[in-house]
Amino acid sequence: MNTTGVVAAAVVPAAGRGERLGPGAPKALRELGGAPLLVHAVRALARSRAIGLVVVAAPADGVAEVVGLLDSHGLAGKDVRVVAGGATRQESVRLGLAAVPAGTEVVLVHDAARPLVPVEVVDAVAAAVRAGAEAVVPAVPLADTVKRVEPRPAGEPEPVLDTPERAALRAVQTPQGFRYDVLVEVHAKALAEEAAGMAPAVTDDAGLVEHYGGRVVVVPGHEEAFKVTRPLDLVLAEAVLARRRASDGF
Repeated sequence: MNTTGVVAAAVVPAAGRGERLGPGAPKALRELGGAPLLVHAVRALARSRAIGLVVVAAPADGVAEVVGLLDSHGLAGKDVRVVAGGATRQESVRLGLAAVPAGTEVVLVHDAARPLVPVEVVDAVAAAVRAGAEAVVPAVPLADTVKRVEPRPAGEPEPVLDTPERAALRAVQTPQGFRYDVLVEVHAKALAEEAAGMAPAVTDDAGLVEHYGGRVVVVPGHEEAFKVTRPLDLVLAEAVLARRRASDGF
């Protein structure tokens, strides 16, 4: 693999509703500092010189709206394409991946709900794939002790089964990076299994690679690459963005 001149593409699945943020617009279109979360996420990717193309998988009935949003926030000059996403995150990634040119060697997948990922994290993920890794995730150490429990209905006490060693655990973020051929292959396998009624129970693309026997490596993430899932996360994101704007004109 050419490790000096490879330019990566990025896929941003943004077709979900994000109900935990409450009623209203889809999560990716909720505003943060005057711009939708999606716009911040695409800007974060576009700042990296490693990224040559960003493909956004938008709600199927909102492609024109997303194109207009990106254009109105100064992204018209970037190589950004918008396609219709699917009913699930996995389907949206697959549809976005279909819009990536076949000659691409490195693909990153980034959550629209992680609007403040620093450019150095994007660069580090892309660089690790260029250096030979087939799948890369940024991650941070856990601050809290973690308990494995026996799930019970909501509101019922849950018995603790054990306490995993925290030093060996990481909280995974995005963008996750992949060799293009690896990501295409695992999505094709997952689609075939889904058609046979045996869809793999995974929550991200790195999980697909693991499921089919691939090797995933971790690079350092960043505390500001957190996911905006609940109203309190949005408050924190506003504070981080305000600090950035005050300190460096972000």
